Amino acid sequence: MTAKAAKPLTDSVSLATVAQETGVSVATVSRIVNGKNGRASADTVARVEEAIARLGYRPNPVGRALKRRASRVVAMLAPNLDNPAMAAIAVSTEAALRDAGYVMILCDTHDRADLQDDYLQAMRDQFVAGYVMVSAVASAGLADVLARGDPVVFVARRNPLGGGAYVGIDNRQAGADAADHLLAQGIRRPAVLMATQNASSTAERAEGFIRQLVAHGVPEAEIRQASAPGLSHIEIGYAAAKSLEESFGWPDGALCVSDMIAYGAYRRATEAGIAIPERCALVGIDGNAINFWIAPWLTSIRIPYESFGRHIVAQLASAWGGSATVDINVAHEPLPGAAATILRA
Repeated sequence: MTAKAAKPLTDSVSLATVAQETGVSVATVSRIVNGKNGRASADTVARVEEAIARLGYRPNPVGRALKRRASRVVAMLAPNLDNPAMAAIAVSTEAALRDAGYVMILCDTHDRADLQDDYLQAMRDQFVAGYVMVSAVASAGLADVLARGDPVVFVARRNPLGGGAYVGIDNRQAGADAADHLLAQGIRRPAVLMATQNASSTAERAEGFIRQLVAHGVPEAEIRQASAPGLSHIEIGYAAAKSLEESFGWPDGALCVSDMIAYGAYRRATEAGIAIPERCALVGIDGNAINFWIAPWLTSIRIPYESFGRHIVAQLASAWGGSATVDINVAHEPLPGAAATILRA
């Protein structure tokens, strides 16, 4: 028998192509491709394998993974993993995914859209089962992920392009709780320190803080606001505190929209000879575990990041099952003097 001439390799070679070439059914070719040769004769197996090699057929791993739900890998993209809050979310999520039988890949986007897109494409090439986007930024790659309907959960910061499953806290309520705490301490000259490029989460914290102070009779014009550019919250806190000092002088209390910003503000206060918390009470939001060791001067609203993982896995499971997802607002721990608003945990 004269062997057929080899055909050029193309991406269009499918199971159907191999089936037509060998005169067997697509189902038979599929079973042989997947190593299930029991129902096919040795001659049929040999003919199919020869055609596969000659035609250059390659199984579609994406299609196989989707059909068999074979992918057990989930990608987490998070910015600035040197931030204890980001690390705490990653630890919680990795443990919950492992318990559910999945493996997590962790990528640091450094809050940059270009890096986020690079990692999204790299993870798509790895055929991951879903994405966990911690503090995502708007980007073309993210828009593509959403357009394809890939399973994705947004954590800590809501989807910058709108919609999608979310796990986080009620940031406005956290800001309001910080305001109530400072007012309960008799502080009447409050301030708020934040980043110039304020993300939705931290902007909501500042908004809730200011709104609550105004509701309690503090004129908005007397609520000092200071910000600084950059991505490192420690450096932002230092620069914002210095700006506040130079423009208005030190307040008697301030909300720092993250614990890391509070660390930077504390460094500037120390240099300026301002006693914390005696001269200026700082309130952070995160409740980093290391505060007990390095920041006993800081009062912080604690976010239970250790519980985020199970909520994230639940959101992914809903997406994998085709169910509608709803926002999950995890309860933060209120401070003394703050309203104990408890959300769904």
